[in-house]
Amino acid sequence: MSEIDVRLADMGLTLPPPFTLPAGLRLPFDAVQVDGTRVFFSGHGPQGADGLMAPPFGKLGTNLTVAEGYQSARLVALSVLASLKRSIGDLDRIRRWHRIFGMVNSAPGFIEQPNVINGFSDLIIALYGPQRGAHTRSAVGMAELPFNIPVEVEGELSLFP
Repeated sequence: MSEIDVRLADMGLTLPPPFTLPAGLRLPFDAVQVDGTRVFFSGHGPQGADGLMAPPFGKLGTNLTVAEGYQSARLVALSVLASLKRSIGDLDRIRRWHRIFGMVNSAPGFIEQPNVINGFSDLIIALYGPQRGAHTRSAVGMAELPFNIPVEVEGELSLFP
């Protein structure tokens, strides 16, 4: 068992199975793309243990609280980690998290996107530590996200050679 797998287990967290596509949805792109030691991951949303998009759904600032958004962002981190593990095999291969672009389904006037995306960042830093897990980041509000999910995150990291 890898070091990151042990940390996840110690935190009582499990990685979800592959994303179950809703009927009629086609995704003609890679969820994870590896180019040498560089890894890019496409936008991921919150997933449940069943592989489906995880509730709650809606906009931060009207339907959802910052605390609910934070938890959704944690689920997004688990979804990303699961995709990475399927692609690279061992999460310990990650040398450094570099860039995170966090998108929050925001009602007009909602300005706490950074507090929501902290759910993603806090989990990655807890798992990888400040040397490997700290990353550059944007946290922005969006008028809509696919299927009314509250959070979507994409980013870039590097692997040990």
